[in-house]
Amino acid sequence: MSTHLFDPLTLRDITFAHRVWMSPMMQFAAVPDGPETGAATDWHLAHLGARAAGGAALVMTEATAVLPDGRSSDYDLGLWNDTQAEALRRITAFIRSLGAVPGIQLVHAGRKGSTGRPWPDPDRTQNSWPTTAPSPNAFGRLPEPAELTEEDIAHIVTAFGAAAARAAHAGFQVLELHGAHGYLIHQFLSPQANHRTDRYGGSLANRMRFATEVVDEVRRHWPDALPLFFRTSATDWLAGDTDDERPGWTVDDAVELAAVLKDRGVDLADVSSGGIVPDAPITVGPGYQVPFAQAVRAKAGIPTAAVGLITDAEQAETIVASGQADAVFLGRELLRNPAWPRQAAATLGHKLPHPPQYTRAFT
Repeated sequence: MSTHLFDPLTLRDITFAHRVWMSPMMQFAAVPDGPETGAATDWHLAHLGARAAGGAALVMTEATAVLPDGRSSDYDLGLWNDTQAEALRRITAFIRSLGAVPGIQLVHAGRKGSTGRPWPDPDRTQNSWPTTAPSPNAFGRLPEPAELTEEDIAHIVTAFGAAAARAAHAGFQVLELHGAHGYLIHQFLSPQANHRTDRYGGSLANRMRFATEVVDEVRRHWPDALPLFFRTSATDWLAGDTDDERPGWTVDDAVELAAVLKDRGVDLADVSSGGIVPDAPITVGPGYQVPFAQAVRAKAGIPTAAVGLITDAEQAETIVASGQADAVFLGRELLRNPAWPRQAAATLGHKLPHPPQYTRAFT
């Protein structure tokens, strides 16, 4: 049977064996303190390696902080020093040995930082460092952040570039910038979080300035031959009727941003949604974010990946075959079932190569 989902896809000099990719998902398993703070552990090797062995064509490492105060927790991965980069090299080598492409997502959490792990952690103090953001307005009940100065902004932009260089040294072949889910880049983009009146606030062009500066800096340090992705929240799910009557980021904004970033060297938009406020009225259902990926792809002329409750092979095949997106990112489904890509391929009549150690399962 001919499929579109399992066709190869080439971006710059990297060819992905097919279009089923592993989404970056926080694991809260990095070294929490000491000289190796933020370094990857055996958990990351096992977790990411299992998805490569399971057949994912792209295995994305979780959101990795470019600065210590850009973490969500003490247990986040970091890439602000060479020790952290070296700890990732064995993981990228293992992923590549299994025929998959290793990717990494870079992030600064901004006002959503220093929140701790999402499960009880009695041995550590929560909110253990002050946070910063475009404006001194808090996310929900989290502490109020300090407003970033232009000097602070320049420092963070430089940190993204330095982390990109380390990612290349560590063996990653795809780099994604996290511009979604209410983290720092998204905070600058959304008028809900960005109340600035200088050149980083106000108009759409000004609110996009931080994102474009980060992309430009990263492209200076990330090899030309390797693809650069940008994860975007296509909508904040707000209609301007929140308490302060500030509208949110919209699909039209996301389309305009994607077009701008395409011209600056971004190769694919990873299209998600939400995250700028804790209580947005989101309508959730199977494939509920796919129309956003379709709109960005059609109107901005950039390849996209769709995410969000994509759970079965026929659904994923339809998304790619109908041109709604060029690839699908799976998250929770791959947590439940690392071999989902192999099973989906079998369902669609396609056979994926498998490690020789698994031959007895496929004969």
